[in-house]
Amino acid sequence: MHLTDSHAHLDMFPDDLAGVLARAQAAGVSTILAIGIGDGPHQMQRALEIAQEFSGHPDTPVIYASAGIHPQEAHQATDETLTRLAALAEDERVIAIGEIGLDYYHVENPPIAVQRAAFVAQMQVAAAARKPILIHCRTSELATPEAKLKFGTADAWEDLLELIEAHWHPHALPGIMHCFSGTLDQARRALDLGFYLSFAGNLTYPAAKTIREAAAFAPADRILIETDAPFLAPIPHRGQQNEPALMVHTAECLAGLRNLTPEALAALTTANFQSLFNLVSRT
Repeated sequence: MHLTDSHAHLDMFPDDLAGVLARAQAAGVSTILAIGIGDGPHQMQRALEIAQEFSGHPDTPVIYASAGIHPQEAHQATDETLTRLAALAEDERVIAIGEIGLDYYHVENPPIAVQRAAFVAQMQVAAAARKPILIHCRTSELATPEAKLKFGTADAWEDLLELIEAHWHPHALPGIMHCFSGTLDQARRALDLGFYLSFAGNLTYPAAKTIREAAAFAPADRILIETDAPFLAPIPHRGQQNEPALMVHTAECLAGLRNLTPEALAALTTANFQSLFNLVSRT
């Protein structure tokens, strides 16, 4: 079985990264996309450094990297940091820009206008580099009263899809809706805009009925699987620290929803990842 983890924060495992990667390899995870957001733009390069450090290791998965400014750090999307992002995007192992997008969930997040501007600016960097984007989208619907007061009736999904249609779709480039947690209608709209839907451990949670509907609905050639490690560990490990090796449980859940064997699901999602990033001849 050859699983591909399309979204993992490997830089959050500073004390046991070699062990995390060895366990991933043993569990059948052959490829990981390490997310380069760090604790802010000053650490965007960490994912690339990890990909370079473990390049060619026979006992670890193949690691690729992304780079981007998370919406929580949107106020740091300055000319300087955007120039650094563009420079990172030139590296062959940096295959995507992200995670980027909108987050109206935390009261301490930057104002909507600041988030929108940072998102558009990073889409422009990605378009210039001809690299796909990795989307983070979290609404204020379930947020604290303080966040609801700050962001009001604004809908992150509506704003996100509007900006993508205006500033990304014309470039005819793809992207990933990371940890897809939207509605079936939002899934349809994202797919129409050329996006892949990536499903994480929350797919396995009892309350995730809507996510499972989208996972069953999406075309076979547009689905991916991820951990979002160290977050969102799947059942039966919910509440524990997540890591790529645990994605076998999410894969089993997704395979069941689509009437596939886990092996067929792994082959399908790995082929989709390779197709999206034109990696067939490189992995």
